[in-house]
Amino acid sequence: MLRLRGVLSSLLTIGAAGVLLLAQEPKKSSGSGILHPEMKVEGGSYDKPMGKLGEKPAQPWSTTTMAAGVDGKPETGRVVTRVGEIVDFSCYLQLGKHGEKHRDCGQKCARNGQPVGLLTRDGMLYMIIPEEHDPRRDGGVDLRPAAADHMAHIMEVTGTEASHGGYRAIYVAGLKK
Repeated sequence: MLRLRGVLSSLLTIGAAGVLLLAQEPKKSSGSGILHPEMKVEGGSYDKPMGKLGEKPAQPWSTTTMAAGVDGKPETGRVVTRVGEIVDFSCYLQLGKHGEKHRDCGQKCARNGQPVGLLTRDGMLYMIIPEEHDPRRDGGVDLRPAAADHMAHIMEVTGTEASHGGYRAIYVAGLKK
């Protein structure tokens, strides 16, 4: 009897642990990987983006980025074009907010220094950053006006993709002030 009680107790403990683990799993959306897919985008579509952001560079990195690299060698990057929704990176990661209902908040966040992201159809989130190193550092380029204008719109973004340790970014050229 004691042995049966021990087995039942173990099974209940394992079952409870399983329920707790499942409860801690991240929420999965309707297969797209996008948090809160019920928050709809009204500007553009993945097949017909509302517009374009960035210019296709001849080389992955500008001369100022090359010069700023350790020993004149920035990390590996490749020129890409991605289509996705312009989002407030922080509100999306923290709250899952995006889409038309979050447009005003996202615009305010972008204008006040919060990072900007590109959310692709499959749920991949890229940080969007101006490419040119010295102009970016010295205030000669600015992503924020274009990001705020197109917040919650699906756009085509071209630039240099770089990634490390699970972080992804697209460095966008042609955002001079």
